[in-house]
Amino acid sequence: MPNYRYQVRNAQGQVQVGVLGADSATSAAAVLRNQGMHVMSVSTVGAAASGAGLLQKLKDLNGGNPTQKHVLDFTTQLAVMIRAGINLRTALEGIAEQTTHVKFKKVITQLRTDVEGGKQFSEALLRHPKLFGPLYVNMVRASEMSGSFSKMLDRIAAYIGQQIETRKMVIGAAIYPSVIGTLAIAVTVFLLTFVLPKFYQVFEGKEDVLPWATTFLMNVSKGMVAYWPYLVGGLVAIVGGGYAFTRTEVGAFWVDTLKLRIPIVRAMFRALYISRSLQTMGQLVNAGVPLLDTLAITGDISGNQLFKGMWKRVYTNVKSGKKITAALAKDSLLPKAVTQMISAGEESGKLGEVLDEISSYYARQLKDAIKAVTGMIEPIMILMMGTVVGFIAMAIILPIFKMSQIVK
Repeated sequence: MPNYRYQVRNAQGQVQVGVLGADSATSAAAVLRNQGMHVMSVSTVGAAASGAGLLQKLKDLNGGNPTQKHVLDFTTQLAVMIRAGINLRTALEGIAEQTTHVKFKKVITQLRTDVEGGKQFSEALLRHPKLFGPLYVNMVRASEMSGSFSKMLDRIAAYIGQQIETRKMVIGAAIYPSVIGTLAIAVTVFLLTFVLPKFYQVFEGKEDVLPWATTFLMNVSKGMVAYWPYLVGGLVAIVGGGYAFTRTEVGAFWVDTLKLRIPIVRAMFRALYISRSLQTMGQLVNAGVPLLDTLAITGDISGNQLFKGMWKRVYTNVKSGKKITAALAKDSLLPKAVTQMISAGEESGKLGEVLDEISSYYARQLKDAIKAVTGMIEPIMILMMGTVVGFIAMAIILPIFKMSQIVK
């Protein structure tokens, strides 16, 4: 059973803090209310309270930038406190008091100040676009109109949690090939710059009997040893230039196109972008956000220039009075089956439910695709590393055998 840290005010008006074991934060708040306490805040006692979270806590205290994990925790706590009957200003004050992250504490304090000044919570969130994006703000604005604030916060928290989990899965799939690739390059450079030069004297004057592979690698090795400052500088320039290029509109479009065309990873990225787009759209539709705003936000959050362009075309069609599927049917980014299901949801008035089901399906597809990609990349990287290292080793060993036979 998890533990929850609470802050309450008793009947005498005194503030008390402590830790309580409960099945959930809601259950913990209910127990405290049954004891006659006025619940100010309830939060999970997690890694930050243990030795395992010491480094993260020190990082927070040293002013690291807030992340979506901080936003998720904040949203979850706020939902619990609002559901417990605490007003928004008091809830923000309570969360700010227990937040150890310096910068995020300032953000929450600013939100409380704005709310005290008479601003709507959605208006206050607009001052922090890097933490609270358009989806967050629009869903909060919709809940302010409908009066379902705590439920909407729960939905926002669930959405952020799933996006964080998806990001972790994609990054995790990229870690292994990155490590293997880095090791392969490091071993190759070590062999060419430290091992092969020791054989220069052995092979000197015998160039005529050396295999072409040995001659080629010796020339490469001599070039790397003699011109390594220029090679390092050129490599830095290429990497830096490539990174800068990917930050441009043309470069981003080129990279996003490759992601959807490279055979090994295209299924994974396609499932990622479809799941993210439709989940975002479904959340906004169910929250009651206007359709045009929903389509604009969906395009911005999709994470791919091609998908962003597709949703822009859908936005233009809907703005001119056409249906969503009028533009989707002409595009190849979404499978025809998905377009047909969206059309059915649009006709039946259950578009939000259909989008949720499709996004859940593609979330499962994404997990399967990540496992498949990881399973394929592992043997490919090992084979490539073995081939390169084996080629260098044979290029060194073969001429030694050949020369020993000549001596005999």
